[in-house]
Amino acid sequence: MSIFTRIKDAIFSHAHSQDGASGGRAQPPGGAVSSPPESGARQTAPRAPNASGIPANPTDARWEREVDVEAVLESRAAGNRQNLNWRSSIVDLMKLLDIDSSLENRRELAHELGYTGSTDDTAAMNVWLHRRVMEELRKNGGKVPASLVA
Repeated sequence: MSIFTRIKDAIFSHAHSQDGASGGRAQPPGGAVSSPPESGARQTAPRAPNASGIPANPTDARWEREVDVEAVLESRAAGNRQNLNWRSSIVDLMKLLDIDSSLENRRELAHELGYTGSTDDTAAMNVWLHRRVMEELRKNGGKVPASLVA
């Protein structure tokens, strides 16, 4: 499993476990909620996910709502003993999500996400990684404020 997938899964699964606890209903990005099929109604086979990884069929059980990334991370930070600067530090973001933040893992993440700079310039790489991870979370169904992508 890729490092980015582990980051995304840690955030999205936390959000969905919160929904389950509160009885929240999953909905597709954009806020539209699909109605469950009427009893006795013929159900169609789920369609394959689109380019963003979100299933194209709103009746598909895997259909998911847009995840508020900032809220999830704030919630996790509130329950963490460390004072982590996850808003601007890829290292702290990974620590918050209990993912190995070693230089080796960050270099692997940079490779996964298409970093073309020198991985020896860790400061520049880390800044780029944080921004790119937030952009990728947005592309994959996350609601990410502009302040975290800029």
